[in-house]
Amino acid sequence: VQLVESGGGLVQPGGSLRLSCAASGFTFRSYNMNWYRQAPGKERELVAGITSAGGITTYADSVKGRFTISRDNPKNTVYLQMNSLKPEDTAVYYCNAGGPSRYWGHGTQVTVSS
Repeated sequence: VQLVESGGGLVQPGGSLRLSCAASGFTFRSYNMNWYRQAPGKERELVAGITSAGGITTYADSVKGRFTISRDNPKNTVYLQMNSLKPEDTAVYYCNAGGPSRYWGHGTQVTVSS
């Protein structure tokens, strides 16, 4: 099983980034997918989730209206579009399949700073 995140980087406040997570080694279309993040000194938190067919999405209150999760099942990829980024969004962002006890990626760093 592999989950490989990409798209992180340094961005100014108010900017945008699009994270991608390429999955392999399991039946991607059967799994709910999630994005978590962990900031320095803080616990890992759920940012957004999407059901296996993509019909239902959920978001942390802190990102509602700014972040959008989506998936492309034929491409085995899940995305996180992040707009209006704030310094408090700075964290390592992790892709997750099936919940905390299942599959994790290694993370991608997002830094929001001027």
